[in-house]
Amino acid sequence: MTAPAELTLVADIGGTNARFALADITAGAPLDQSSIRAYPVTAFPSLADAAAHYLQEQGAQARSGVFAVAGRVDGDEARITNHPWVISRDRTAAQLGFHSLHLVNDFVAQAMAVALLQPQDVAQIGGASWQPGAAGQSRTYCVIGPGTGLGVGALVVRDGRNYPLPTEGGHASFAPASPEQIRILEILSAQFGRVSNERLVCGPGLVNIHRALSEMAGNDPGLLRPEQISERAQAGDPLAVRAIEVFMEVFGAVAGDTVLVQGAWDGVFLTGGLVPRLLDSLRHSGFRQRFESKGRFTATMSQVPSMAIIHPCPGLLGAAAYAVDAARHTEGVVA
Repeated sequence: MTAPAELTLVADIGGTNARFALADITAGAPLDQSSIRAYPVTAFPSLADAAAHYLQEQGAQARSGVFAVAGRVDGDEARITNHPWVISRDRTAAQLGFHSLHLVNDFVAQAMAVALLQPQDVAQIGGASWQPGAAGQSRTYCVIGPGTGLGVGALVVRDGRNYPLPTEGGHASFAPASPEQIRILEILSAQFGRVSNERLVCGPGLVNIHRALSEMAGNDPGLLRPEQISERAQAGDPLAVRAIEVFMEVFGAVAGDTVLVQGAWDGVFLTGGLVPRLLDSLRHSGFRQRFESKGRFTATMSQVPSMAIIHPCPGLLGAAAYAVDAARHTEGVVA
């Protein structure tokens, strides 16, 4: 690609893959999707080595970066939850020759992605529609994503500034809404003690639901992976079909609760590795009914959009949005 005057290197770092791309923060669509590359994290001794390899492979130079990591960011340091990399912001910036480098939690990036999403990047779930906010318009959104775990965040837009809010909302307590779900809670409580929403709404959570339903039916399903349950459901297996239905019902209830807690009346965005694969199930399940079913707030909830993100790399899109927003408010500092 022809290099613009100033490039920012953006990254989305998980426990398995490191994804990189180039962003031009002066462009209307800052993320250069043609520059996206992914590498296994096990191929490099450090994040700096992976980033340097990417830049060399692209024949590109960058003076700044925004790296979103699937783990806790504590000051200058970040640790990947499912990989031994320990990332120092200052050391990584020095190794790459950056004048500024931002380390952010992956759900900060997921939330920031909302600022750049276009209608073609999302799929509407339910009857309430969404359009990107006009410049200067105050908005509050929540973002929720089942993958290996359940990520929850928010994006607050005020006075032209985007404020992403990472949370640990996935660890809020599960609230059953039917006798069947009460029994599932009892079974999972016997195993885990306290049962959070993440115990049901994520890949391993689908396995937990299927195992509980199997126990209720007097069956032993053996050790299954989430994709095996999905395959069984597609083949018409009744327990697998019901497990996905329960998953969607709980997912909808949790998403609706998150809107209530955060005051995210402008919409909830569904993200994470499972969402694109379960898009058809989302559209034809009890997700939206349980999302709206909030007693005296049911009418209000019926007006709140729920949108599944189908953009291929929302983490990178959000890192680019973060870079644009940071450039507007900070100049020339490692932050």
